[in-house]
Amino acid sequence: MFFGTVLYAVVNSIILAVMAIGFNLTFGISGVANFAYGAMYILAAYVSWMLINFLGLPFFAAAALSILATTLLGALMYRFVLLRVRGQALSEVIATFGIGLAILELFRYIGFVGFEYTLPVFIDHSFMIGPAYVDMQRVLIVVIGIIIVAGLWVFTHYTSLGLAFRGIAQDERTALTLGIDSDWIATLSVSFGCGLAAVAAILIIPLGSISPGEGYDVLIKALAVCIIGGLGSTGGAIVASFVIGFAERFTDTYIGSHWTMIVSLAAILIVLIVKPSGLFGKQKELEERI
Repeated sequence: MFFGTVLYAVVNSIILAVMAIGFNLTFGISGVANFAYGAMYILAAYVSWMLINFLGLPFFAAAALSILATTLLGALMYRFVLLRVRGQALSEVIATFGIGLAILELFRYIGFVGFEYTLPVFIDHSFMIGPAYVDMQRVLIVVIGIIIVAGLWVFTHYTSLGLAFRGIAQDERTALTLGIDSDWIATLSVSFGCGLAAVAAILIIPLGSISPGEGYDVLIKALAVCIIGGLGSTGGAIVASFVIGFAERFTDTYIGSHWTMIVSLAAILIVLIVKPSGLFGKQKELEERI
């Protein structure tokens, strides 16, 4: 039991990292807390399901189109809504949360609720690792999750656009003097963040089913990972994913599954009390701001 718990804790941790990486990317670059993130996750899953079942497209073609559509929607959301309230943190949160709420409740209203709404697994196969069974979908999530994190690191360190992202994240005013368009970079950051939410949905939703309520859960988990790790810190988000992933899995195994969500919320509360900037956050602490 212990080996299986540790194995699935590792898998769960990487799933959390995949869920949260898009939210963290957007905030780290543009400073926008995209509270429509969970809705974009669910939207991509529903769009894929509709393309497969209504238009008869192959799964991977439907997945690619849904990722593209969600990425484009993120760009439109920034250009037509967030651009007008940029720099007003509370307005950004209210605007994105309102958009997310509208998307999720629209799907609930039109009846997209039930176990029949799901996506196919990539490879329907499982095998033994030691004494524990592991399905290929989780193995693929681990592999693709590692590729995504490594790819983002290469992108932000070795491409001109990635370096512009880092420049805006580190010092927006200095980046502006070098000719970097902050609004264009912010548009791309929100767009890429939504696209990563869509990728996460395509990978993770096949393990369960699509439901509007899952959008709220994904948003809470992404917030938990980013707050604990430190908003905007990729390394912190990865460490926090493992902290929460192991805590949730051991809680599920040895205490009860109904306590797992409480673990994330309790972790947020503890970190905000002890170290408000998070484990690796660069935001100033209270005593430094006074």
